[in-house]
Parts: sequence; structure tokens; C-alpha cells
Amino acid sequence: MLAGHTDRSMDALNDLSRNELYLNRELAALEFNFRVLAQARDPRMPLLERMRFMCISSSNLDEFFEVRVAVLRQHISYGDARPGPDGLPPGEVLARIRERALALVGEQYLVWAEELQPALAEEGVRFLTRDRWSARQKRWLQGYFRNEILPVLSPLGLDPAHPFPRILNKSLNIAVVLEGRDAFGRAGHMALVRAPRSLPRLIRLPAQVSDAPCEFVFLAGLLQQFAAEMFPGFTVQGSYQFRVTRNSELTVEEEEVENLASALTAELIERGFARPVRLEVAENCPKPITDLLMANFELTEQDVYRCAGPVNLSRVVSIFDQVDRADLKFRPFTPRLSPSLVQGANVFEVIGKRDVLLHHPYESFQSVMEMLRQAATDPDVLAIKQTLYRVGSDSPLVEHLVEAARAGKDVTVVVELRARFDEEANIRLANRLQSAGVQVVYGVVGYKTHAKMLLVVRREGRKLRRYVHLATGNYHQITSRLYTDIGLMTAQAEIGEDVHKVFQQLSGLGPTIKLTRLLQSPFTLYKGLMQRIEREIRHAGAGKPARIIARMNALNEPSVVEALYRASTAGVEIDLIVRGACTLRPGLPGISERIRVRSVVGRFLEHSRVYWFANDGAPELFCSSADWMERNLMQRIEVCFPILDATLAQRVYDETLANYLSDNAQAWILQPDGHYERVARGDGPSHSAQRTLLAKLTG
Repeated sequence: MLAGHTDRSMDALNDLSRNELYLNRELAALEFNFRVLAQARDPRMPLLERMRFMCISSSNLDEFFEVRVAVLRQHISYGDARPGPDGLPPGEVLARIRERALALVGEQYLVWAEELQPALAEEGVRFLTRDRWSARQKRWLQGYFRNEILPVLSPLGLDPAHPFPRILNKSLNIAVVLEGRDAFGRAGHMALVRAPRSLPRLIRLPAQVSDAPCEFVFLAGLLQQFAAEMFPGFTVQGSYQFRVTRNSELTVEEEEVENLASALTAELIERGFARPVRLEVAENCPKPITDLLMANFELTEQDVYRCAGPVNLSRVVSIFDQVDRADLKFRPFTPRLSPSLVQGANVFEVIGKRDVLLHHPYESFQSVMEMLRQAATDPDVLAIKQTLYRVGSDSPLVEHLVEAARAGKDVTVVVELRARFDEEANIRLANRLQSAGVQVVYGVVGYKTHAKMLLVVRREGRKLRRYVHLATGNYHQITSRLYTDIGLMTAQAEIGEDVHKVFQQLSGLGPTIKLTRLLQSPFTLYKGLMQRIEREIRHAGAGKPARIIARMNALNEPSVVEALYRASTAGVEIDLIVRGACTLRPGLPGISERIRVRSVVGRFLEHSRVYWFANDGAPELFCSSADWMERNLMQRIEVCFPILDATLAQRVYDETLANYLSDNAQAWILQPDGHYERVARGDGPSHSAQRTLLAKLTG
């Protein structure tokens, strides 16, 4: 028996797959949004940034219903009631989700009404409800409604000739109760007004009718106030906002289609009208109206969420760029250029001598763009290969790839068409690249290509040399300013050879490849992680110091959690920095008492994946595109790359691991029961990991 363990804890060692040792993955994902919303309540945050955090929590909840709740409902409809590792069947999970979602929605509207709106009003940023319009403002708004809104509306009266229409996913709608008869003698009972997407959801009042520097009115308020003008001859008895959320998971059976792009295009057309999963209604919406909506959407009372404010709360974020108040926003910063890649430097000469590390958003993504730009124009560059998952519209990166192809270079791009919510943009991207002569590959059927890789093949004298960029984040200029990520530029031959083999595998057909330096999902990454966890267990068993530090977006793979439990019981010290969902329960006596889990939520979205293993004094550090989730380790194409340069590895350790373990300003600690507690600052100085890096790395 291990010293210090009771018979009971030894029994636990023999059964680390018990349901009670695992948190539910959906509930853990939902819990993240409470931490995001807490930023909106933090008085240390600039006021408009607090508002944006509230909107992020709201839009995150939309996606949660579109994807996670939708999938659970599908399982139930298919008769699949199998529980997950936590032992909860889908029906029970849905019931618990409703309980927590109701709490989150209630808190969102409370923060909006009682904290953010009053604070914004004090700063001259006001949101006017109909009961607060002055006579002058009402006249202007009525004119705006008649000239800018009414001409594009298509109100629909409900009767046998006009049945309940198809309602677009997450669109703003108004249910209007009418009394009277129209020109044809038809009695009016109820009508629907859909707000076209072309209309702004918030209208800013002009200076001549404003009583404050910035005053806004919700579009829904105008539609309700002037509803009578849409239905002349009728009396409006009431008007109520509603919004339906639909399943947004695409269900293309890839093995059964001949052309994935065409199949996805057809599926995307119907996505906006897929099966409903949630109905949001105004708080004062009468039960008969709610019942009618539920019946038409085939939903139950358990799917209805009453909103104490605008049903499209996330749209408030649209004012962020309209309000010119630098004092209410984060101080702008200028990402520094990597000291190794000074202005005008030949990227290939620099990388050919030493590896270059990039830490975004503190260091500029422009270094990556410059590598691609130089590759496109360098006459010695023969080939460029790249994976693209999310790119963003009008990215210069695409222009460089097009330029390279037109210059006669061999350009191959693996475009992942199934990047959730970017499918349509990626289909357009693929078509544009193909029209320029780029060889476009859609990856591997059944496996999303999530790896972030760029390979440049260059002739140098009589030899060909490979230059590589590997990253934890996407090739996306906008998110590179908002997400924390690590990128590595290297010309190390073994890494270049590995990346070359992965690209060959993606674009061709062949057997499993053997890699020297990289770990790859779905083949060697999972196995490599498990082997390294087992190695730390052996070191602990031999009385040697053993430790694992890892950061990621999410952790839910049961076998990895079980391996970490075994490591903890063996004496391995484990620190996990998990931004979002974590299904591991830390701090359980005799099981996970050596495991600590923290989440850091701040100005930037934590997106880096970094794994560190003590390895008996010869530590290994890896960066990766993969979280420790089943989908990343088993069902996607991912790469995990080592930082071989000792100086750079130490820098990654210091900046992304040790720095975050010291955070006492924006860190949350996961408790054994699944809830999070904010780190207590104590008597010492405040330490924010993100602010520390801003001060250290930016201009």
C-alpha cells in the first residue's frame, strides 16, 4: 500500500473511471460564461469593455444552444440516452442546463439594467426606452421610422392564407396583437414583424435631438412604438419581442457525398431554418402568445426564456465603435515586431540561423505575413503549403498566396470547409484560391484539419531547404490581436521533414506516417501525451520530483483525466490552466489532491496550448493546436510541436505557464464540486499575467 493511503483511497485507485469523479462537459462549458460575465461586474475594467464582456457572455450562450443543446436534443430524439463519463443521461443534462442557463440569463439582464446602464448614463451614454422619449425625440424617431424602417418591412398578418412563417435563426421578431378589420373585411388577431438584417439594432439619436453626448434607441422599441403605422385601421392591443435559436450543427454525411463543398453549400442554405432549440420572449409576453409560439416551433415551456430587456442583448456591442471614448476602453497597444525580424530583414536568412518565437497578441502577426509575402516574391522559393481553418475576410494572406501562384510557384492550401460558423466564408476562399491556380485540398473525410502549419520550400545553392511556421492559433489577423497564441518559425530539418510528410498525407492517399519531432492527431498525439504522463508517474514512484504543467482551452477526454488522477495518486504535482470547460475534479482526497486547475479570463482570449513535463530534470515543452478533448485527440488532424531551443523553451515556460500560475488578479480556481472561486489577492501585490506581458512585450 502507498504510504498515507487508506483502504478506501486504494479502492478509488482501482476505479478512477467512476461517474462521480467527472464533471459534466456541457455544464462545465456553460460555467465559463459566468466567469466572462464576472468581468462585466468588475469596476477595475473600463466601462465599455465591461459592456462588451456582457455581450460576449450573451453571444456565447447563443452558440451554446445552437451547438451543445442542439446535439443533446438530437441524441434524445434518436433514442440515445447513454450517459457520459459523469453518468448523467442527456435528459438530466438538459434539465441542469436549463437551471444554470436561467441563472446566467437572469444575471446578464441584472448586470445590464442595474450596473452597466446606470454607469454608462453617468458617462453620457444612454439607452432610451419608449417611456423616456421627449416629444422632440419621438417626432424625430417617427420620421426615422417612416423614412428608413417602414419601407423595408413586410408585416405578416396570420390567417389561413398566411400561416405562421419560417423564422430565421436568432432574428429579431415582434408579435403584434390586433383588433379590427382590414380593407377586405378580414378580422385581425395577430401579426408578425421581422426586423430585416439590413437594419441596425440600435439607432443613435442625432445631436439636435439628444439630451446627452450619446443616446441610443433599440430598433425593437421603434417597431413596437409605431406598430400601428404598419397596420392602419387596426388597434394594436400589444406587441412583444421574441427570438428563436436553432440547431446550427451541420449534418453532411461526408462519406456519402461526391463534392463536400457543394454539399455544404446546400446545407448552409437550410441552417437558418433548422430545428428550434430555444425560444426567447419578452418578460411581459402573455401566455397565449407564448403558447402559440411554442406550438409553432414545437417547443415546450422548458425551452422558453423570458428576457427582462431586449431579446437580442448581445447586439448592444454594436455601440462600442460608435462611442468615441478612449477613457472607457482598454488602452491601445502596439504589438512589437520580433527583435529577430527587424524591419527589412530577410526572413529566411534569420530563420535559417535560429528559431524565432512569436507570442501573440503582444508580438505582431505581421512577422508571419512578412514570411509569406517574401515567399511569394522570392525567386528561389519553389513551393508554399499552408493549412487554413479561420482566416477572416479580405486577409492580405490570401493575396500573398494568390500572388505566389500567379508567379508560377507551386501553392497548395488545405482549407477546412467545416470550421464551425466559417463554412460559407471558407467555401468562398477555396473558390477564389482555385481560380488563381492554387491547388486547394479539403482535408480528410471524417477528420477536421485543425493543425496550423505553413511550409516554404526554397532552393539554396544545390539544395532545397524547408522553412516552417507552426502555431497554436489560426492565420487570422484580427484574432491575432485578441487571442493569446504561440507561433514558432524554424528551419530545423527534422521539423521541416515532419511537416512535409503531414502535408503529403493531407493532399494524397497513403499509410500512416512516421514523424520524428511532431506529435500528430489522430495517430501519435494522444499516445505521446499518455506516455509522458506515465513517465512522470514512474519518476514519482522512484522518489524523483515529478510535475506536469499544461494549459489549454478545454479538458474533457476521460482517459486523459483518468491518467492525471493516477499521476496525482502516484505523487505527481499537476497544474492545469484551462480557460473553458474542465471535466476533471481537482482536490479530491486520495485522488486528485495534487491537481490544481485554474482559469484566467481577461482582456485577451486565452488560446495557447502549452504542455510541460518535468522529465527528471530534462524538461520537455510542447505547443499545439489541440486541446485535451476527445475531438482534438481522436477526431481531428492536429500537430503538437516541441520548442527545441532551450532559451525559447524557457521563455514559453516563463510567459505562458509560470506567469499564469502567479496570476492573482484575473484567475479563478476550480473547486471539487465544479464551481469556480476567484483567486484571493491577499496582502501581496496584484499580478495580472496579461498586463505583465503587455508591459514587457509591447510598444
